[in-house]
Amino acid sequence: MTTTQGENTLVSTIFGSNLAPSVWSQLGWTILRVAVGLLMIHNGFSKLADVEGFAEGVVTFIGLPFPIFFTYCAAYIEILGSILFALGLFTRPAAMALLGTMFVAIYFHIKDTGFSIRPYETASLYALSYFFFLLNGAGQLSLDALIANVLGGADSES
Repeated sequence: MTTTQGENTLVSTIFGSNLAPSVWSQLGWTILRVAVGLLMIHNGFSKLADVEGFAEGVVTFIGLPFPIFFTYCAAYIEILGSILFALGLFTRPAAMALLGTMFVAIYFHIKDTGFSIRPYETASLYALSYFFFLLNGAGQLSLDALIANVLGGADSES
């Protein structure tokens, strides 16, 4: 493999999408990505509004060390990651980080209330959305697609 092929593969892996050719399909992906990204932002801000409360009520409860540190980590992942996710910029890394916060949220709800669906329903839906975009990329209507096209590393049909 030449250096150019390796660079194109890396660019395609980071910025490329498993693209569906339909404009309507791409519009649907975009609406879902933007909506999920924008809806998640408030969760990060709510953690920052009560750092000590979240640290004690959630992080300490599930047994993680350094509760204040992890509260800030979760808050900034949910704020900055959601902005990147909504823009479709570094979508896969943002989706992976956000998926991690949702796994922690699901674990918290299961530990807190057992397998009652209602408490962890929202976190599960977010997690499934992030998983979809982690696997498929942001789609054609994203900054990732624009960067991939400029760098020449993404096939428009793959």
